[in-house]
Amino acid sequence: MREDKARIDCSTFQKQESMIKDITAKINQARGVLEKARFAEELQKEINVLLSCQDYDDKGLDCNNCHFIANLHKKTANLIIKTRKLA
Repeated sequence: MREDKARIDCSTFQKQESMIKDITAKINQARGVLEKARFAEELQKEINVLLSCQDYDDKGLDCNNCHFIANLHKKTANLIIKTRKLA
């Protein structure tokens, strides 16, 4: 069965989303909290590229979807980084 996925038509998003997926996989494979937090900091840098995009158009659907997804990733990365303080 073929799964159709929504696609954000933006080269910046496509490039960053690929990098974000790679880093997320590293976070998921990391064993310790400190290692996960280190990858989460790397993830934040890639997310910030999306959130500071010079081509951002607040009226564009793709841009709004991109920022929504980036903000979800950012919240997740922040939570992982905060767990470092508990370790």
